[in-house]
Amino acid sequence: MTQVLLSTTILFSLLNGTGGLVPVSPSRSQVRTALGAGFGNSPNGSSKKRKKKSKQKTRLSDTLEDKPKKKSSANVPFVRSEQDDLIEALAQKTSSTCIGQAVASAPVPPEGIDPFWELMPSLVSSRFPNVPDKQFERVAGMVRHALDPSLPLEDSIVNDSYRPHDEIHAYMPGLGATEPFLDPGNLQLCKMLSENYDTICKEYEALLQDKKDRFQSVTSMNYESGWRTMVLFYNSHRIPDFPYHLCPTTTKILETVPLAGRIAGFNRQKPSSGIPLHSDGNNMWLTCQMGIKVPEGKKAWIRVGPERKFWKQGECLLYDTTYEHETMNESSTEERVVLHVDFFNTLKMTPIEIEAMRYIYSLREQFMKAEGVAKVGKHIL
Repeated sequence: MTQVLLSTTILFSLLNGTGGLVPVSPSRSQVRTALGAGFGNSPNGSSKKRKKKSKQKTRLSDTLEDKPKKKSSANVPFVRSEQDDLIEALAQKTSSTCIGQAVASAPVPPEGIDPFWELMPSLVSSRFPNVPDKQFERVAGMVRHALDPSLPLEDSIVNDSYRPHDEIHAYMPGLGATEPFLDPGNLQLCKMLSENYDTICKEYEALLQDKKDRFQSVTSMNYESGWRTMVLFYNSHRIPDFPYHLCPTTTKILETVPLAGRIAGFNRQKPSSGIPLHSDGNNMWLTCQMGIKVPEGKKAWIRVGPERKFWKQGECLLYDTTYEHETMNESSTEERVVLHVDFFNTLKMTPIEIEAMRYIYSLREQFMKAEGVAKVGKHIL
């Protein structure tokens, strides 16, 4: 019932001139139709018949067929809502786009397709009205895999024993070959971070002097492994009430890249601790880490795939987290601090693809938060 109500309040929306969502109050008939009249709200018909009818409606387009009910009064004419007309017109217009076809060809699970994805072709087309459809082909591929996890992945992932393909949860086909570690010299972000290392260190110290302890565990694995984070950005958003005035240079540099749906911030690793072996199942993201405070000697390292590298102060490591990876701080007395940045793969994805994916992620996040999911993280897609 909750998801259907959310579909009504979030997805039954008007699109303004900039492609944003303007929530509208659903009409009584829309609420009843979206609910499938299966929760005892209708005085007519048995509950058994209502349940059977709701099962037949497996797609959002079915619920938009706002047909007149049985006549309860000959004096009350049926009026189709403007929202229904708009949504249906948009759906028809975008049904032939590559993203529209990706949604239409997806298998329908017993509980029905998530209404969010059914409206996505219309949302993307409205947000990017002048972009040729061909430029969204790989985005459409991502949608296909999101709606049908049984689709095969590319051989470059399946045949690589260091890339656990069964842990992939967000996948864009066609990005080409990759490596565990990538050359940081190819990324302007890495150059800017290294050039501003001294300033970033001073800003980090200023944040430490702030009265509030802002370090937290992003996951239980991080907490148990002695890794805590001062989060500057979460799911690409600024943190409310964070003292960005204490770290203006760091903030400005981080905002030069399309931050992804994870974190950007300072990571601390306790002495004699490490993150256990794992992988992150999103091939659209890369991770950059610059050493801020690193124990002397080769004691703090990260292994990505078959390669192990050591952090150095003022130097960046750039890597692909679809490879299994683990970390260790072997120092018994010194902590290890890095500036951590998750961002969309600007080396492989086009600017339009990145902008479209950020738009999709932001809408998905709003939808999930409305459902009561506080920390969406990797679960957005």
